[in-house]
Amino acid sequence: HGRQGSHAGYNAQTVVDERHGLIANSDVVNENNDLHQFARQVGQAKETLGKKPQAACADSGYSDIDELEKVDNQGIKVVVPSIRQASDKELGPFDKSNFKYDHESDSYICPTGKILKCCRTNIYKERKEYLPDAGVCQKCPNFGLCTKSRNGRKVTRLLKEDLRQKLERQYEQPDSQEIYKLRKQKSELPFGHIKHNLKVGGFLLRGLAGVKAEMSILSSCFNIARMISIIGVSELIARLAK
Repeated sequence: HGRQGSHAGYNAQTVVDERHGLIANSDVVNENNDLHQFARQVGQAKETLGKKPQAACADSGYSDIDELEKVDNQGIKVVVPSIRQASDKELGPFDKSNFKYDHESDSYICPTGKILKCCRTNIYKERKEYLPDAGVCQKCPNFGLCTKSRNGRKVTRLLKEDLRQKLERQYEQPDSQEIYKLRKQKSELPFGHIKHNLKVGGFLLRGLAGVKAEMSILSSCFNIARMISIIGVSELIARLAK
């Protein structure tokens, strides 16, 4: 799904370096979103470069906690905002962020002091669900504002919630914010060049192998044009001749 509506197509991926914005890895996948791509694309770029990056940055479309964990476990600084952090939505007084979690009792305390106990662990969605005792919310003066459910206000918590909170704090660090600002300049540039300057509005071939080859050619063309802008034609030819 995109600005042109919903249609059959492929999802192009690129990884660029921070300094020059050169494409270190390009790929095409047939998944309709980026949720499961972060670790794979960073891994492929690492293989190309022969070393791991100090930091890996992406937008909130890549904020799947399992993917972020794979990169974090490699000692690479992850700079990816959560969906909540990327949203401009104003938080209300009964937003989940205003519910305090108690590690010792594995429960939440709502803004009015009521306790929400763990009632279920959803293995499929990798999260726990918390509810107050029966009838507690219906007696609350905020019933109808906080929740309208007869079962009471439900709060969910990821099984890897501690990691999610750690990465959220990491994203908000000043040096991480500087890295994220660069992302807009560096990672979006190849797509702008390929779509606008080269007039590539879509892939010409069918099949994943064909479009991967197309993306590799387009990425190589972008890198050559970029290197000419950085060091000039003569220097590029001299370096390629070595």
